Amino acid sequence: MIAGSSLLAGKSVLVTGAGRGIGAAAARVFCREGAAVTLVARREAELASLVDELTARGSRAQYVVGDVARRAAAARAVGAAVAAYGRLDAAFNNAGAAALPGPMHLMDDAVFDEVMEVNVRGVWNCMRAELAAMLEGGAGAIVNNSSTAGLVATAAGSPYIAAKHAVIGLTKAAANEYGSAGIRVNALATGATRTEMLTGWLAEDHPARENAMAGKAMLGRLAESEEIAETAAWLCSDRASYLTGTTVAVDGGRLAR
Repeated sequence: MIAGSSLLAGKSVLVTGAGRGIGAAAARVFCREGAAVTLVARREAELASLVDELTARGSRAQYVVGDVARRAAAARAVGAAVAAYGRLDAAFNNAGAAALPGPMHLMDDAVFDEVMEVNVRGVWNCMRAELAAMLEGGAGAIVNNSSTAGLVATAAGSPYIAAKHAVIGLTKAAANEYGSAGIRVNALATGATRTEMLTGWLAEDHPARENAMAGKAMLGRLAESEEIAETAAWLCSDRASYLTGTTVAVDGGRLAR
């Protein structure tokens, strides 16, 4: 952890999927870097605990309970950020959902629909509200959390792969459309990261599964949530001022093999 820095000093930042995992790590990193945060997730208990932790440290933080796959919830979260802090400078659209792997021809429609709703419609809903607020403010930065599955495909994960490719497509489209307005839009191609969701899946055969996943990265290990959050914070900051429409692979070198 970097101490005493102020990468996002004075900025109002929205984080979705903030109750745990990468989103919660992002909330901590963004606050450490001086941001005032608005946190969004579906579980109030997790959000309330995190906001209590952050405010106890002197950070400005609030939360909104909501499912960003619903347009009204995304708009409410952006509105709360503007109401509390006067504007929205940056957003990390991190909320996502995965599905158990399986062959495409046997995949249930409900699985496909759920993965697309959270990962694609959620980003779509958030970006529309965020872009409107940033146009009012005259500038902004959006980071969408995709995945290495948004750049390459593997077997047995078709809904997730389709959804994460779509996130990168939405990122490029928005970057092209709003760059002249001073709004930057980038994506992360996140590799396997040690989150509650992943460790739950690994639990049945933890050492073998983790070793197999870690072995795909040049660094030979899973990412930690804070490592993903650090990259998101930099992309949201003015230090990445000439970067837009791109996808940054935070994957320990996996895609470079």
